[in-house]
Amino acid sequence: MFDTILIANRGEIACRIIATCRKMAIRTVAVYSDADATARHVRLADTAVRVGPPKALESYLAFDRILEAAKSTGAQVIHPGYGFLSENAEFAEACADAGIVFIGPPPAAIRAMGSKAAAKRLMRDAGVSLTPGYDGANQASVVLEQQAKAIGYPVMIKANAGGGGKGMRRVDSPDQFQAALASCKRESAAAFGDDSVLIEKCLLQPRHVEVQVFGDTHGNVISLFERDCSVQRRNQKVIEEAPAPLISVQLRQALGEAGRSAARAVGYVGAGTVEFLVDREGGFYFMEMNTRLQVEHPVTEMITGLDLVEWQIRIAARESLPIKQEELEMRGHSIEARIYAEDPAHDFLPSIGKLVHLRFPGVSEHVRIDAGVEQGDSVTPFYDPMIAKVIVWDESRELAVQRMAGALNQCQIVGVGNNVGFLERLVTSPSFTEARLDTSLIEREQKWITSGETDPDDESLALAALAILLHEGEQKKREALSPWAVADGWRLNGTHLRTLTFNDGERSPAVAVEYGNHTYRMSIGGSSLEVGGAFEADGSISASIGANRLHAFIVEHSGRVYVFRDDRRFVLILHDPLDVEAEHRAGEGSFMAPMPGRIVALTVEPGEKVEKGAALMVLEAMKMECTIHAPAAGSVEAFHFNVGDQVNEGVQLLTFTRDEGNEA
Repeated sequence: MFDTILIANRGEIACRIIATCRKMAIRTVAVYSDADATARHVRLADTAVRVGPPKALESYLAFDRILEAAKSTGAQVIHPGYGFLSENAEFAEACADAGIVFIGPPPAAIRAMGSKAAAKRLMRDAGVSLTPGYDGANQASVVLEQQAKAIGYPVMIKANAGGGGKGMRRVDSPDQFQAALASCKRESAAAFGDDSVLIEKCLLQPRHVEVQVFGDTHGNVISLFERDCSVQRRNQKVIEEAPAPLISVQLRQALGEAGRSAARAVGYVGAGTVEFLVDREGGFYFMEMNTRLQVEHPVTEMITGLDLVEWQIRIAARESLPIKQEELEMRGHSIEARIYAEDPAHDFLPSIGKLVHLRFPGVSEHVRIDAGVEQGDSVTPFYDPMIAKVIVWDESRELAVQRMAGALNQCQIVGVGNNVGFLERLVTSPSFTEARLDTSLIEREQKWITSGETDPDDESLALAALAILLHEGEQKKREALSPWAVADGWRLNGTHLRTLTFNDGERSPAVAVEYGNHTYRMSIGGSSLEVGGAFEADGSISASIGANRLHAFIVEHSGRVYVFRDDRRFVLILHDPLDVEAEHRAGEGSFMAPMPGRIVALTVEPGEKVEKGAALMVLEAMKMECTIHAPAAGSVEAFHFNVGDQVNEGVQLLTFTRDEGNEA
């Protein structure tokens, strides 16, 4: 067995590997870029080595720097996690040349399955059903468009390399094809260094079901049941579960055998995932094989009781698989939800910033949290914006769904936009609770998912006002020695009255506050409440509102007040009557960068007439493209940046003139 492992990755997977190594008494070496110098995985590892600047190509993807870090620290083995170098055959060979063990399959297997096109040809020879499509070497745009026409719309354009939903576009008609192809090629080149694509028939409302496989160096191959990963946005998985619901025993056996056949066909060693599309009639079609551990591997661990990272390490040490296929058992049901720093209301654009407040539900046999960050850490624009994974287990799917809804309700995040509320409504939607799963579920349940917001009640408004008043009092005590500066509302003759006005998007509720002796009289609408309370050691508030005793977390950040109370969460904007810039900001143009990133395309010429909805420019950040569209017919007067320029969030990207007669 090894004594030192270098982890060539970051985030939650690096932290996950460190936890397993600690259990196995193996020393860990973390690598980090300048953007991750104080990251959680760096703090947890026994040793950490800087490998370069924030850009992944110059740090986490730099072969020589990773190998030098391994040599300098005495690491005998490198675990690549997932993403980055995990499916890079050249890196696996470089490790072998340096006398370092690469935790993963042989380079030949990575090459065979690393190309979606080559993998499909291999599976075709092995007799596995394939989705109709084109995987040829001719990548001329005209040829690809001809192939799409022959296949029949709708089609999917897919990056030949990589995964994670990058470089994938659905195309519904011929007029969309070339723009979608160009976008796929740009995104694929940026994420994987390869812009080749394949074309597949787009199956309508399929399920995405994958099989976890393992092989060892002694020729043994097993499959560890299946996972359903159908719930996706932007072609990227959001919710995963194991076992796949409503799968017959016969289909489960057929999927497992197909997965094992795929692994045997390439002499597979280590952890891998064979992915299939399942149609409404129960037919299944090979999609791709990921030659690495998957983000969603915890749900398999929860139903089997196995540690798949430990299996990876032991197999890399040339041990045999510890169990035979017929000995495998699964128990109960597990669901995983991916928490991202993103804005679901604006096409899931990534969000960056400091995690000023971060709380997860307590860990137990039913709830597991895999996180790469802690409170006080930052989400940067350089890498995938995942914050954490919430994984739950229970005896049945119905109980697991309830468990997940409760766990998500206990997640509290302030400092970055996030998808927690979106996920909570998603797992309580009729389609999800009834296991009517397919890749269009999110679009089908949009009304349910977006209608879950409620207005804050009077008690929540009172709690928000109380937190502001208590913070002001504490701040004055810290800053002032004079009793005249104490913010307790004391007046020589009479009481002090004050009004706090909030905005929750649709309304502007006001809280009229009358200061008393250690309590406040608050008037909200037609209600009058006696309110008092204090901060607890963990930052929460214990409050009395009339006869009710309440407990909540109230966080003030950037002019907003975040209320986390029981099963409710609200975000309120505190109106500042002295903010004279607010009106000016509200009147600014809409062509501001929604996130920091790089300009990758200008799709029109200055002065060119365009129709409403036309693409004007494309911004790329966090391996994701964001297209800026024309809000009306008109023309671009000027672009303020060129292709290749880096821009900060909020900067004005272009000047646009609407045609006369178009409303502003």
